[in-house]
Amino acid sequence: MTSTSMPPGLVRFNTLEEHAASAALHEVCAATAWAARLLAYRPYRTADDLYAAGDAATAELTTADLQEAMAGHPPIGRPGPGDPTSAREQRGMAGASEELRAEMLELNIAYQEKFGHVFLICATGKTGEQMRDAVRERIGNAPEQEWEIVRTELGKINRIRLARLLDTA
Repeated sequence: MTSTSMPPGLVRFNTLEEHAASAALHEVCAATAWAARLLAYRPYRTADDLYAAGDAATAELTTADLQEAMAGHPPIGRPGPGDPTSAREQRGMAGASEELRAEMLELNIAYQEKFGHVFLICATGKTGEQMRDAVRERIGNAPEQEWEIVRTELGKINRIRLARLLDTA
């Protein structure tokens, strides 16, 4: 595939200076190892190649890498000021009742106390109730099981964010 037939966003991503590409990937996923792996395989011939590399990098993250990645995610229902990405992804909580917000806060705290990290879910397209139900269900998991669910959810989030990066790159 020639660069002229590549999607424009992929061409732009492939040609970014390394520092700029690293910063863009860090916005997708805060795990340094994940971004380093994706940078190492540039240029990508297709968007699917980039997504596959992202999936492979996510699969290889250690627990410490996952913790680093999760540090870039605010609790559900509480995106940080000036964080339009998380606010957009957590849109399902935007119209939530005060009761649901209070319940999510309690559940987030209980989850974090049990597992030592924020509750991570691919919130895009989910309602506040669906997110609440997911944390209720997952809080009973064993830590090892929860780490694998976190890895899966992170992979979904990373794919969505990579697609958005290509749309805006």
